[in-house]
Amino acid sequence: MNLVKFNHPGFTNFFDNLERTHSGLSNYAKGNVPSVNIIENDKDFVIKFAVPGVKKDEFNINLDNQVLTVSRELKEEKEETKENYTRREFVYDSFSRSFTLPKSILFDKIAADYNEGILKLTLPKKEEEAKLSREIKIS
Repeated sequence: MNLVKFNHPGFTNFFDNLERTHSGLSNYAKGNVPSVNIIENDKDFVIKFAVPGVKKDEFNINLDNQVLTVSRELKEEKEETKENYTRREFVYDSFSRSFTLPKSILFDKIAADYNEGILKLTLPKKEEEAKLSREIKIS
């Protein structure tokens, strides 16, 4: 049995949306979780979230037992009433990303910055401690 795609004005968008959703191209299939880049250098880790259109006061950033959680929850209801109709719209959008941080982070120095749709978290590292591993020569 073959699946035949046909062009009917009412169904074209339905099948295109269904195809995008199941091929992983739709944000709804991913649950609207923002993309994240993690960069490590000698002095810190930098975590960047791509979150265009979000206001900085909509974010919740929490640290609990070495687990850093960045989340956002938006609940919005709009109602428009005219002479012969009422239109109500509900918007619910949320995400949550958590990261288990290494003990080498200076937890009290974590900083956050939001600029042009990019939420940037800077996690400074502690000074490198004495290494616990080494090679032992046999004499």
